[in-house]
Amino acid sequence: MTLVLLVADGARPDAFPAAIDAGHLPALARLRAAGSAHTITTVFPSVTGPAYLPFLTGWHPGDAGIPGIRWWDRGGRHVRTPGGARSYVGIDALLADGDLDTRCRTLFEAEPDAIAAFAPFTRGLPRHRRLDGSPAAWLRLAWHHFRGDLPGWLALERAVADRFATRVARERPAVAFLALPGIDKVSHALGADAPEVLDAMRVVDGTVERLTDDAERAGRGEALAIWIVSDHGHAPVAHHDDLADALRDAGYGARAHPWAWRGGDDISVMVGGNGMAHLYLDLARPTRPWWPTLAPHRTALVDWLLARPSVDLVLLPLDPARCAVRARTGNALVWRDAAGRHHYRRETGDPLRLDADTPPNGLDAEAAHDATIDGAYPDALVQIIALAGAARSGDVIVSATPQWDFRERYEPVPHRSSHGALHREHMRVPFLTSHPVRGTPRRTVDVFPSALARLGRSVPDAGQGRSFL
Repeated sequence: MTLVLLVADGARPDAFPAAIDAGHLPALARLRAAGSAHTITTVFPSVTGPAYLPFLTGWHPGDAGIPGIRWWDRGGRHVRTPGGARSYVGIDALLADGDLDTRCRTLFEAEPDAIAAFAPFTRGLPRHRRLDGSPAAWLRLAWHHFRGDLPGWLALERAVADRFATRVARERPAVAFLALPGIDKVSHALGADAPEVLDAMRVVDGTVERLTDDAERAGRGEALAIWIVSDHGHAPVAHHDDLADALRDAGYGARAHPWAWRGGDDISVMVGGNGMAHLYLDLARPTRPWWPTLAPHRTALVDWLLARPSVDLVLLPLDPARCAVRARTGNALVWRDAAGRHHYRRETGDPLRLDADTPPNGLDAEAAHDATIDGAYPDALVQIIALAGAARSGDVIVSATPQWDFRERYEPVPHRSSHGALHREHMRVPFLTSHPVRGTPRRTVDVFPSALARLGRSVPDAGQGRSFL
């Protein structure tokens, strides 16, 4: 049996159903009719790269050691480049496997009979089983990405998808992983509602058609399972607030990628998506300061952030299991108790718009998901603690207001649509399977243990997802 895990990077949960119903994606229409279609939640930050970790490890990004597409290494114990900043947009992407927490077991370590293309984490996968692992392949990727060449990128995707399907048919691996970032790239450049997004979706459809046709011709149709998922949603952006520049204008000494070794020693600003940012404070401290030790000197910074229309939520990690939530609408506390149950208590107002505190004994992970799934911040109780309590996360974490993001300079193309934030449009993603599933898929972090269950492999105890099979 072969399980194909296909990541339609940046696909919104309404994108595939609308295109299928309009008759534009016949292969996906057949897949949906034979299997199932769901809307599930991704992780915070909802950013390409970190948000692949649920599929590939079953871990939340912060706990896995990858708190964002950019992060800052306090004390310089791990990142040796000038300024101590890590950015997976560029050459640092080659270091992602080494940044992973050693407790994380990847899909390729759990199932060695695998091939992959466009996987940002490949620990356990030999180079000859990577379709994009050569220097020439990386140069082609960089050429199209940094030039903002959308037709060239989609042509490259089609070629990679064709080679991928050929190898699946020839080698019949237990696992075949393929990410197709075209939807995300077109959405950033032209908007998630642009007609050209359909061209990127057709690459996904054509890949599914080729895979299923090859399997049926070989008499292996029932031995092929295809799961299609996205890592994040997308939402229109009308305004860009370059947060690092704004902080400098306000008198703060702020560093930011790509010039993380200069700008000042007050704050290191690491933006991702670009709808979220980690802010690292008191940069001379070699160990992480939790908010209670910073508050006497940094309340003015929080007030400054909340006065900006670009800032929706300010998260202030109090310790590994508690986080204060600040918004213009009020303050609240989110925490996870020793039994693993999640709590929300309003102090003034209702920043997460839940209309009520959680029960005194809290909610388990499934109940916390179900209680928030239809709100403005799906799965917020779980996602806030998973990121805020992580060792490499910022001392302040900000999530952008809809229609805003935190970075404009240095992007290959101006962003007309974006992601990364905690709000609904970024956190909800599609999940389609070629066969019906018995359980209830909730989160992308559940895909990894479910894939192992489908393959008959043991599920690591250290993982954070739950199988829906």
